[in-house]
Amino acid sequence: MENKNLIATPFIDGHSCPSASEKTVEVRNPSNGEKIGDIPEGCGADAVRSVAAARGAFDSGVWNNSPPSFRAEVLHRWADSIASEAAALNALDASEMGKPVSESLFDAAAAARYARFYAEATNKITGDVYASDEHTLVAQRFVPRGVVAAIIPWNFPAFNAVLKVAPALAAGNCVVLKPSELSSRSAIRVADLAIKAGLPSGVLNVVPGLGHTVGRALALHDDVNMLTFTGSSEIGKLMIQYAGQSNMKLVLAECGGKSPQIVFDDGVDLDAASDFIARLFLTNQGQLCTAGSRLLVQKSIEEALLSRIISHIRKIVIGDALDIKTTFGPVSSRKHLARVIERVENAVSEGASLEVGGRRVLEESGGYFVEPTIFRNVSPNSRLAHEEIFGPVLAVLPFESESEAIRLANNTVYGLAAYVWTANLSTGMRLAKAIRSSVLINSAAPTGEGAGYAVSSEPTGQSGIGTEGGLAGMQSYLRRQLLWFTHG
Repeated sequence: MENKNLIATPFIDGHSCPSASEKTVEVRNPSNGEKIGDIPEGCGADAVRSVAAARGAFDSGVWNNSPPSFRAEVLHRWADSIASEAAALNALDASEMGKPVSESLFDAAAAARYARFYAEATNKITGDVYASDEHTLVAQRFVPRGVVAAIIPWNFPAFNAVLKVAPALAAGNCVVLKPSELSSRSAIRVADLAIKAGLPSGVLNVVPGLGHTVGRALALHDDVNMLTFTGSSEIGKLMIQYAGQSNMKLVLAECGGKSPQIVFDDGVDLDAASDFIARLFLTNQGQLCTAGSRLLVQKSIEEALLSRIISHIRKIVIGDALDIKTTFGPVSSRKHLARVIERVENAVSEGASLEVGGRRVLEESGGYFVEPTIFRNVSPNSRLAHEEIFGPVLAVLPFESESEAIRLANNTVYGLAAYVWTANLSTGMRLAKAIRSSVLINSAAPTGEGAGYAVSSEPTGQSGIGTEGGLAGMQSYLRRQLLWFTHG
């Protein structure tokens, strides 16, 4: 396919190659609306070629049969390369989907640290030997699943690529990565760095394109053994259906969220709480599945907490995501901007009170900027209280009692995370046991890294299926094989 405007093409079997699709998709800089270039729309033939390369590499044993020490060395060199190119990778992501280069959460440096964790994990998964009778030896070992198709979203492009690829490679699998059509370049660069670090050709392949072309083809492919997906619940359900329609491949899916921030009037430092709540829902313009987009606050402190959150909002610097001074960039695309504005208008029509924001700003720049937005008097049964907006919109729902807070927190189809602010240990323990999702209990703003990348989590409800992160997350990319020896 001859197109001088192409900025990304498939990366298969260790090198860039043309797409079999003649159609292209425009990629625009959300900070100014200007066209960056095109990527292939992608097609089933691209998916077939990439899976064939991954299957050939896996069947050869060049990666999965190599010693864990070799895999660790390659992954460490890969991590070093990502760290050395972190600024360039962050700039690619900023120009394609608007994540400010000043935002360190889930940036390329964090991706490098994540890769290093899994480099160290290559020999940390052990099997089991079971007690048995004198004539048998019964054991179980972990083996790679084979070819893993990874489909990632646009909100943290470089990090999301490593989030899926690192544990899959550490476990010995071969991977086909499908990045979002909004942000393909950092994923392809990350794969190229892996090859340069010594990863054998075919072990990691990247196919840009649309979800209904490349993504669907990968999900339906009978030679893909596992599908790992991050994105909306709607598309996550399709992934599960595609797996059932094909070869019953395993599906790991992290999907939508409507995470609550729950603040009690029991001595919590409201300055610390407001700072964290504001920073989280403003991070990457609210394009974060665990953003804490529902604020459940005890009624007696609603005014005091809101005034502090609003004061934090007024300190943001809105502008071009590539400007180091910018702390709040654009949303990812014109289409997503229209979606966020529509949700704001729907909330007003439902009777919620617009406290601050709600407008498109810097329109003269051509960029897709929307103000941080806070709604009060939100009905617990409204769309605003239930639907993921994936933008800088905070819904405030006051409560009187602990039981009401628990009911509101669980009043959602999602279950990714919940944040509980209490100075009372007993309250924190009761909330931790009563809320279905992962729960973070804070009596002060988080400052350390906690368990770091060793932590794992599993969503509930329509937030997805399967475990990601840590050694438990690496086990998701491994299959338990039973070995039963009978001897004389």
